[in-house]
Amino acid sequence: MLWSGIDALADRTAHAARVAYLGHQDALKPGLTLRENLALPARAAGSDAEQAMRAVDLLPLADLPARMLSAGQKRRAALARVVLARAPLWLLDEPSLGLDTRAIGLLEALFHAHRKAGGIVIATTHVPLPLPGARTLALPGAGATGPRPDGEPWP
Repeated sequence: MLWSGIDALADRTAHAARVAYLGHQDALKPGLTLRENLALPARAAGSDAEQAMRAVDLLPLADLPARMLSAGQKRRAALARVVLARAPLWLLDEPSLGLDTRAIGLLEALFHAHRKAGGIVIATTHVPLPLPGARTLALPGAGATGPRPDGEPWP
């Protein structure tokens, strides 16, 4: 497997730093505050946790235990962790899960900034995502209905 013409697996640590993953679970420790949950990934990537919380509109909740956050707030916290990673490739599983309309707007801003900086977003989804110009892969037999994110019908 190559990354920019170089064997990506020759240095697995370096390759891991190129990828930020958002899974189905938000991976927050319920007893830690949001700030505490984001401190380690921020330090590991040399990133600013406050700036990431601001990007997903969670800074006012930074000192609340994660168990007190709503599902949408937890999802935004997980997205903040993706931002903190500073990875060029984002692999996202249902990134809009639990997000309200306003938070979808924040997600769109994150996508736009990441892509404008040369980043790549690969996302699985059952609903349209705010990714203008994205290429869509519809898996055969996936049972997709309604228009694709680009407005075209599913094959």
